[in-house]
Amino acid sequence: MAEKICVAVRVRPSISEESPSGTFWKIEDNRISLHKLHGTPISGLSYAFDHVLDESCSNSKVYELLTKDVIHAAVDGFNGTAFAYGQTSSGKTFTMNGSLNDPGIIHRAVNDVFQKIQMISGREFLIRVSYMEIYNEEINDLFAVENQKLPIHESLERGIFVAGLREEIVNNAEQVIKLLESGEVNRHFGETNMNARSSRSHTIFRMVIESKGIDTGSGDYSSSDAIRVSVLNLVDLAGSERIAKTGAGGVRLKEGKYINKSLMVLGNVINKLSNGAKQRAHIPYRDSKLTRILQTALGGNAKTSIICTVAPEEVHVEETKGTLQFASRAKRITNCAQVNEILTDAALLKRQQLEIEDLRRKLQGSRSEVLEQEILKLRNDMLKYELEREKLEMELEEERRSHKEREQCIRDQQLKIENLSSLVSDGDRSSSQDSMKESPKDECNNFKTPCFKETSNNAFVAKRSNYSELPDFSPLPDSFSNVADEDTWFKMNKGYIADLDSLQATPARKVQSFPPQDITPDCSNDNYKLELQNLKTQLELVIKEKDELQRKHEEEVQINSRLMGEISELKQELDLSNNSLESSKQRYGNLEREFQKLKEERDSLLQTVSESSKNITFLTDQKENILKDLNCEVQRRKDLEAEIKQFSVAFASRQRSLASIHGEFKSKIEKLRAENLVRY
Repeated sequence: MAEKICVAVRVRPSISEESPSGTFWKIEDNRISLHKLHGTPISGLSYAFDHVLDESCSNSKVYELLTKDVIHAAVDGFNGTAFAYGQTSSGKTFTMNGSLNDPGIIHRAVNDVFQKIQMISGREFLIRVSYMEIYNEEINDLFAVENQKLPIHESLERGIFVAGLREEIVNNAEQVIKLLESGEVNRHFGETNMNARSSRSHTIFRMVIESKGIDTGSGDYSSSDAIRVSVLNLVDLAGSERIAKTGAGGVRLKEGKYINKSLMVLGNVINKLSNGAKQRAHIPYRDSKLTRILQTALGGNAKTSIICTVAPEEVHVEETKGTLQFASRAKRITNCAQVNEILTDAALLKRQQLEIEDLRRKLQGSRSEVLEQEILKLRNDMLKYELEREKLEMELEEERRSHKEREQCIRDQQLKIENLSSLVSDGDRSSSQDSMKESPKDECNNFKTPCFKETSNNAFVAKRSNYSELPDFSPLPDSFSNVADEDTWFKMNKGYIADLDSLQATPARKVQSFPPQDITPDCSNDNYKLELQNLKTQLELVIKEKDELQRKHEEEVQINSRLMGEISELKQELDLSNNSLESSKQRYGNLEREFQKLKEERDSLLQTVSESSKNITFLTDQKENILKDLNCEVQRRKDLEAEIKQFSVAFASRQRSLASIHGEFKSKIEKLRAENLVRY
């Protein structure tokens, strides 16, 4: 079912004692508007939202109005997100974290989640929490300081998630509060002109709530029931800044640039989403890591609440207008939230034996408590091993990619070295040809002495000294192996083909070389030396460059070998982690079997105890009946004794009365007898 994002505006108390001189913000029910000093509203600057909260509003009221329904929906299986947006020093962190006397939304949400779970008797829950910050567009784990610059991944099973982020399994609110306090210590804060303790990063506190129904009729778990997995994001954004007001410089300036950039991308995403589905173009979620992580919450399957905090001072009017415009656009966004139910093994709750929890609640005594702690420890270890395995797999993939890049770089360098080597060889050949060009020439300009430097290992070229005498004739070659072939002769003489027969028939004569008429011998010699020196210098530079490339190539080879060693070590660590995971699974199986045995023993003991209880109940009932009869008999005896005593007293009194009557009667008889005797 489609529903709008719930948006509220909270005005913090004014920190300035000066009264407004031009304009002020006025709150009327759920509307906030800018008024002139004498009370006239300014046209176009009136905004209506779901809730507008003034300076006297507490965090408790903010939570009840905005976030409580989102938290309860998350327990029921809906994704939920709540975050505070506004300029720096407008009260966002106070709204989310609060204080000792007035806890913020995060602390209240944690307590409310566990209270809600305790009220639900038909389901069992597994809760995992994580805490991250986005500092200078880099994701850091606040629970584990060593986890820095974490990447964002996406899968069909888990959706969008941060790889390598530590998740802690929690059982109560106190444990979560302690983790939050430890994470806050690692968060980046700084001091600016507008705030003594300014948040320099965005933080996201995430709770993953998994639950499964229990068949209350049989007392066992229903394997066919779907598992609900919901994600609750509680976000504390850093505030937008103006450098002229904050006076930021150096590190603070760099932090402010990244904060403003991510908030600008968030504003662009909200603006695109507010246009509606028909007019909606590409939504730039990937331009910022904040919007990438909150992609589902901003325009998808989630219930979302946004608290926009503003400052009432007149000096912050422009920033407040920007915040209210952001809130107005966000109010038009529609999300389609639904319960997340899965039937696969993706949920951690289904990968573990749910019957262990039932046995944990039913077993009593010190042994069950020890086993409960051991099970919780094993579950945390398994979760930690899975995270470490994912991290090692990603590192291994990165090393493989970097290894391929290094191999490509090494191949490129080898190719460059080969090109330079060929260049050096060409330079040697060109220098040899230049030296031949500068040598004395014969009268026949088309005839040149061939160079045998590359055709034979024993061949050489010598330069005649300027002071040596000219020979009578050219020397004959020692062997035909030092004579250039026909193709080489053709190339070196520019296509001139000499008649070898006529050469052999030429008589010996003196050969004298004459230098060119326009260039003096000394000048030609100096130019040749200068050119030769330049060529030597270039050759030395090329050789140095070649040596440098060879040295770099050797270093790359060493680095490559070292990386291969590190990759093998990572593989060994991965194998060790897998072995540890297997051993943990074996321990888990042993504990499960031990639990099964304990269950059977418990069942037999319960049956024996049940029979004994029945016998004891029967005997107790008999005893109670006998005691009742005995008490009745005792009471009857006491009553009879009392009656006997009363009868004895009455009999004695009657006996005495009869004795007195008998005496009187006897005396009367005797008197009558006496009277009769007198008469007769």
